[in-house]
Amino acid sequence: MNRPLDAARGRGLLFIVSAPSGTGKTTLVEKLVQRIPNLCMSRSYTSRGPRAGEQDGVDYNFISRERFEAMIEGREFLEWADVFGNYYGTCRDDTERCLAVGKDLVLVIDVQGAKQVRNSGAASIGIFVLPPSAEILEQRLRGRSKDSEAAIQKRLEAACREVGDFASYEYVVVNDELDAAVERLRAIVLAERARVTVMRKTADNIIGTFHKEKTS
Repeated sequence: MNRPLDAARGRGLLFIVSAPSGTGKTTLVEKLVQRIPNLCMSRSYTSRGPRAGEQDGVDYNFISRERFEAMIEGREFLEWADVFGNYYGTCRDDTERCLAVGKDLVLVIDVQGAKQVRNSGAASIGIFVLPPSAEILEQRLRGRSKDSEAAIQKRLEAACREVGDFASYEYVVVNDELDAAVERLRAIVLAERARVTVMRKTADNIIGTFHKEKTS
């Protein structure tokens, strides 16, 4: 994916986290943003209805299929995808507003959406989350969901296709144990924030103080 050169000018960093359905990527990122200041999780738009316990404007922006398609037509999405019959997308303006004020942002999106972000030219850092094995992924899907057998098989088939895209990302994290996986993600974010391209302005200001000391 593209390197975050814009961050040197004070823009926030854009992280992309992708994984097969059932890997736990959303839970990981929810915990990650609790542990790192100035890091936000993007709220996607979707055409599907809320599930039990989900709130509009908190978990997702729930909109009608017709409005979603109008937003597609208006090129309002940075990325969007049809996932198992429902639309999901990231609003371009929402993303830009967050990055422009220097906040780092995490998009939790599938491989289709990640490809669209890369193709758009937006600077991003990609992290692919893998389950420990196909067997464990199937156990998680069956344990968490009331999906039909046909729906579970469809998700497993999609996972078989998606895992091959891991090499298109900068980082891979295995979600074998929740807290350990969150700490791996945290280490990646902190490392990216310490890159010279990100820290250039801060470093130059510090170096300037050395020159002042030398001439005084």
